[in-house]
Amino acid sequence: MEPSSATPENRSYWRWSKRDFFPEKSFENGKSYCAALADTCPRLKDRLLNRSSDSHELLVLPLASEHRMNRCLTWWDLSWLAFGSVVGSGIFVVTGQEARFHAGPAIVLSYAASGFSALLSALCYTEFAVDVPVAGGSFSFLRIELGDFLAFVAAGNILLEALVGAAGLGRSWSSYFASMVKSDPEFFRIRIPGFKPGFDLLDPLAVAVLLITNGIAVSGTRKTSILTWMSSLIATLVIAFIIIIGFVHGKASNLSPFAPFGVDGVFNAAAVVYWSYSGFDMVATMAEETKKPSRDIPIGLVGSMSLITVIYCLMALSLVSMVNYTEIDADAAYSVAFVQIGMSWAKYLVSICALKGMTTSLLVGSMGQARYTTQIARSHMIPPFFALVHPKTGTPVNATLLTTLSSSVIALFSSLDVLSSVFSISTLFIFMLMAVALLVRRYYSRESTGKSELARVLICLFVIVGSSAVGAALWHSRILGWIGYTVSACVWFLGTLGMSLLPKQRAPKVWGVPLVPWLPSLSVATNLFLMGSLGTEAFWRFIICTAVMFLYYFFVAVHATYDVEHQNEGKTNDEGVQDATDQEVVVL
Repeated sequence: MEPSSATPENRSYWRWSKRDFFPEKSFENGKSYCAALADTCPRLKDRLLNRSSDSHELLVLPLASEHRMNRCLTWWDLSWLAFGSVVGSGIFVVTGQEARFHAGPAIVLSYAASGFSALLSALCYTEFAVDVPVAGGSFSFLRIELGDFLAFVAAGNILLEALVGAAGLGRSWSSYFASMVKSDPEFFRIRIPGFKPGFDLLDPLAVAVLLITNGIAVSGTRKTSILTWMSSLIATLVIAFIIIIGFVHGKASNLSPFAPFGVDGVFNAAAVVYWSYSGFDMVATMAEETKKPSRDIPIGLVGSMSLITVIYCLMALSLVSMVNYTEIDADAAYSVAFVQIGMSWAKYLVSICALKGMTTSLLVGSMGQARYTTQIARSHMIPPFFALVHPKTGTPVNATLLTTLSSSVIALFSSLDVLSSVFSISTLFIFMLMAVALLVRRYYSRESTGKSELARVLICLFVIVGSSAVGAALWHSRILGWIGYTVSACVWFLGTLGMSLLPKQRAPKVWGVPLVPWLPSLSVATNLFLMGSLGTEAFWRFIICTAVMFLYYFFVAVHATYDVEHQNEGKTNDEGVQDATDQEVVVL
């Protein structure tokens, strides 16, 4: 495959030739593609055994974007981007439902448990993002430690969930705004007779919201960051007001009984409210645009998630203090609670805060989705056309257009009921894989780990993951009761203890997760436990979507990545690495 003679400086950003989408040798013509298909098995074996490296992700792949993303974010920006991404409408929606039907006043413990699990995952993300500050987030990190195949499955699922989530947020924004204007959530929607139920209400307002927020996100990272933290500061004042009023009007009698549904109710609610914490992983994709990753990412990501956990627990406590859990309105908990204590006007503050949360979640989500897509395209798992960074904005415009159009089409036709049924285990699955990848990173090195040492690491990992999965299955099925849970916990403890006795092969470059392997192992256990608390439908969606991704991988991605990996065999990467170094890839 001959390189193009044109350089980034004299090539237009807007170009649409076949070579821009499929430059690999396997896709030159029908004959070459048939030859590639005939060679699928050895190519698949090569891809399954292949691992990327820190330097390849950090120095070589960004060259495919032709221009650098602007390094303009500090710990202040990352903190508010995380806050804006995570603190959306979820806290206002699911808190009332779960307190009313599953946890009672113990909803506070549900938020604490979910927050602890999210914080463990944030720690794993932070270590990787500091060591490898690139736009790919979990895709790049998993590609380095667990290989192309698992990284592709993980990235495909999280992108699908992000697109569906963005469409759902757009529809929710439309419903919320319509309810404020006309007390009719379907006021701005257009019914199309003859369409299948669930797809017969077109929502042009949701599409408009998605186009506007994505347009802002693509205009510049710094602009989006400033808008996010300014609006989030205002929302923080509203949240502080909600908490203070809740405690002022709270009654201790409303907290009794504290856990009316027992321990089961607390953890079942924890699995649901966990989604209120989702979104921080999108911030990890912005590591490439961070000025000083070694300082800014730990403060911005871990600090913000710790603060958000405290805020969520205080908000939940203020609600169950104001109103007895049996009287909480499951659909509009905070708004109705203020009406019940004689402060009807305050419900508008709650509505404004919820709309703000959905808007900033869409803004940060748009940025994260585009950067995931960019790094995947850099590896040629999808066409490299989507890896290009615009020279003026310093943002991945093509990738943003792809995710915007996809989520807009879904939002236009699909109802909230349809979108809510697509809730997935993808995020928890990827968080679990990230914890496994961190353990692999600390205890395995391709250059120095022998076969016997590798076998011991694999055995420990198998015991940790297996015991956690069995414990989650027992909890979900209620088989064996506390005896089964205790045995699973003991086996998990022995597996983690065994790994702690193995020699570490690698230390973090700058910032690392403390108490390894205990905290990453606990992250594996908590994520699998929360996965086990989800319904069967989520698992079927995950299986079906993953099967579709397998087909794409076998027929397209495996051949594209194989060609890219082997087209320069016999050559060194010195030139590419030097080019990347000249463009200041890393500033630690």
